[in-house]
Amino acid sequence: HADRPGPRGRCADRAGPARDHAADGAVAAQAQPFWGLAARGAQVEAGAPAFHFRLSDKLQVWTDSASDLYAQAVAAQWNADTDIDWNDAPELPAPVEDAIVQLMTYMVENENAALLVPARFLGQLHPHYRELQAALAIQVADEARHIDVFTRRIRRHGREPALSTAGGQASLKSLLDETDFSVAGFLLSVLGEGTFVHLLQFLQTEAPDPLTRQICRLAARDEARHVALGMSHLLYRLQHEPGFQHQLAQAVEQRFDNLAGTSGLNEEVFDALILIAAGTLTPEALARGAARVQQLMRDMADGRFSKLLRLGFERGHAERLASLHTRNFM
Repeated sequence: HADRPGPRGRCADRAGPARDHAADGAVAAQAQPFWGLAARGAQVEAGAPAFHFRLSDKLQVWTDSASDLYAQAVAAQWNADTDIDWNDAPELPAPVEDAIVQLMTYMVENENAALLVPARFLGQLHPHYRELQAALAIQVADEARHIDVFTRRIRRHGREPALSTAGGQASLKSLLDETDFSVAGFLLSVLGEGTFVHLLQFLQTEAPDPLTRQICRLAARDEARHVALGMSHLLYRLQHEPGFQHQLAQAVEQRFDNLAGTSGLNEEVFDALILIAAGTLTPEALARGAARVQQLMRDMADGRFSKLLRLGFERGHAERLASLHTRNFM
């Protein structure tokens, strides 16, 4: 870019086109270091410092849906103090309450990962891509709110958090270790949070107390938007770079191999799901609970399969990749 006179005769150049709306072609294919923190389209005075944001290539991060998804998220924000009736929490039989506490403990650590992954990329993203910056920022805020309400549900009847397993933490660490924005979004948002939406919807239906059902209904609504953001980015990238599909498949297979020695979903969480669906410890109720959990597993796999088909994977390949997803759900 050639320097040209700016305000008061200073040499300046624009941080991208003067028009700002993404639909008008204002989003540059490559954000320049010397644009720094300037508003998109601003005149940047010569001599401003260079900012080396790692994510400065539009293809690697962009989705045309970011602005709409951000607007939807703003409109759908909820307040944990006023939109949830914390008094609608009758005392449950001790084993059932124990099961909910165990499941919420598991969900908190999953949401910690779902917060930290976009938060890390947010700090690496060139602010030229401000629609995506906003969408990621509100996603982080969503996850912080989920962690808050899940923790409050744990303590609602005086309990402490339950078990966190090595296998579960290993599965989540593999998400934090992924450095590619698109691959991380694929593993976390599309496959992980996509699976998590099914879990939340299951609890919205099967949880024995109104409080847990309320919490899961609100969280599921947020998570569905996170999945949509991840899907829309991958559809954009694959449209422009079809060969990237191979890297996505490799990431699933590599993660599966890396986690092969771990235990996957811990027995405590699996048993908690059965007991929550059963509601009581009678053999008949437990059998019904087990059947519902097996159906949940099938629904989760079907959801992953359908998303992989949307991303252009051949049916057999999509089915195989769906089956290789971590047994820890996220």
